[in-house]
Amino acid sequence: MTMYLHHRKDWPNFKWDNETILPYVSKVRDLQGRLIGRMESIGFKLREEAVLETLTEDILKTSEIEGELLNPEEVRSSVAQRLGMKISGLSGASRDVDGVVDMMLDATQKYKDPITKDRMCAWHAALFPTGRSGMHKITVGEWRSDEKGPMQVVSGAMGKEKVHYTAPEATRLEEEMNQFIAWFNADKNMEAVIKSAIAHLWFVSIHPFDDGNGRIARAIADNQLARADRTSQRFYSMSAQVMKSKKGYYNILESTQKGSMDVSQWLVWYFERLTEALLATDETLSKILVKAKFWEMHKNTQFNKRQIKMINSLQGDFLGKLHSSKWAKMTKVHRDTARRDIQDLIDKGVLADSGEGGRSTNYILNLPDL
Repeated sequence: MTMYLHHRKDWPNFKWDNETILPYVSKVRDLQGRLIGRMESIGFKLREEAVLETLTEDILKTSEIEGELLNPEEVRSSVAQRLGMKISGLSGASRDVDGVVDMMLDATQKYKDPITKDRMCAWHAALFPTGRSGMHKITVGEWRSDEKGPMQVVSGAMGKEKVHYTAPEATRLEEEMNQFIAWFNADKNMEAVIKSAIAHLWFVSIHPFDDGNGRIARAIADNQLARADRTSQRFYSMSAQVMKSKKGYYNILESTQKGSMDVSQWLVWYFERLTEALLATDETLSKILVKAKFWEMHKNTQFNKRQIKMINSLQGDFLGKLHSSKWAKMTKVHRDTARRDIQDLIDKGVLADSGEGGRSTNYILNLPDL
């Protein structure tokens, strides 16, 4: 039988080499301080926009890591609504989207509140509002029971499955989670960003739910990062960087689970991704500043709802090239209406022909220089 961390006699006494870890911690702490200072200097409205962009990306990516692709417009709309932001042209959101948004906002906006079983179970219920994961009925809002067998992380086709991890038996969960919760709420001496990484690893090691453990682990880690930043405003997305290194994420978790209680390599990997997340905010902030300048330039320009929707999409993660047929499909109008919308924006200096030619003319957004 494979021995995992939770089988070891010294579980859950995680250890690490301070000489290896401290340079990473120092760099992360320096970047966090610089980022918070920079964000405090840009004004409330831009900070609010930065939080909206970051939370939207974080929610999209934490779900994408698990293979679930959410609608970006729905996520953005749900986040904006819950933050009390009035943004025109946004669509409604499904129960599934609202659920993951509710979980992430509760974890980060209420970072000072203690983590409890009821709170985590509420997050789990929010993630699975129908009581099902895909086609499968699962236990929702309660620890798993293992009535269908041990909780395992597997890959591969049926009959050729590879077991990557086997979690603790369900009979251990109450004791294991009580210990985790007590540590998370009480340990004030551990460096905050180290605690974020350990909390992530510890929670996924226990794997207390039938499904959604990865998303909840990342929410707990983000909760601790908010405690480290001492602000509910999120300006960087750890999940976005984890998604970029998805294979590495699962590999380091698997190797760590099969190793000793010295988790230095996990911490190094985690801090490398955290450093990348903090550095990536330069690009996010630049996009926000350009967007703010764009809307300031066009504060007296009249747009219809379809145009506002498409401009917001072009300023976000618009995929491919914009042409009239795509406009028509995305806004659910006839192609003639799409052409009129586009021509109106060209006349107002908002859109321009890309000049690429080809079978179908495509258009680009005229963005201001910083």
